[in-house]
Amino acid sequence: MKALTRCHWAGDDPEMMRYHDEQWGVPVHDDRMLFEMLTLEGAQAGLSWSTVLHKRDAYRKAFAGFAPEKVARMTARDRARLLKNEGIIRNRAKIESTVKSAKAFLAVQEEFGSFDAYLWAHVKGKPVQGKRRAMSDVPARTPLAEALSRDLKKRGFGFVGPTIIYAFLQAVGVVNDHLTTCFRYRELAC
Repeated sequence: MKALTRCHWAGDDPEMMRYHDEQWGVPVHDDRMLFEMLTLEGAQAGLSWSTVLHKRDAYRKAFAGFAPEKVARMTARDRARLLKNEGIIRNRAKIESTVKSAKAFLAVQEEFGSFDAYLWAHVKGKPVQGKRRAMSDVPARTPLAEALSRDLKKRGFGFVGPTIIYAFLQAVGVVNDHLTTCFRYRELAC
């Protein structure tokens, strides 16, 4: 049986390969999952995705299953407790930002009906199809990510710089940046 050709960043870590094969680049329309991925991409800042991915279950427990309404109500005591949680990245700014972003997320839901509607309106509901042949062809940021980053910052979100937002857009399938040689590229192409 022939081995599958994947984007090389998946490596040989079974969890990274599973994430690549089953989730990365698949269009997401569930607000809770969008909040989760936005939070995790922000948590990744300065770290590897593998580090964050291996802490994902602990993040889900620590942040109430990424229910934004629950995260928005986290108190100073809750945030202090999270700083002691060895299962997550114990960075005060990232923890504070998650609570702040949950409040902004709820405001976007109120204004647009859902975060999904807000996000996907930026691409008229259809994923952007990258046609990248090599990892060196994949940009760290794009005009779309820069515009969305500016708007999210204006709305009160934290850890949403253009590089983080581009990684988020790739992760939730707003952009299909699987390499054209990857088996997932054709499966996700519209």
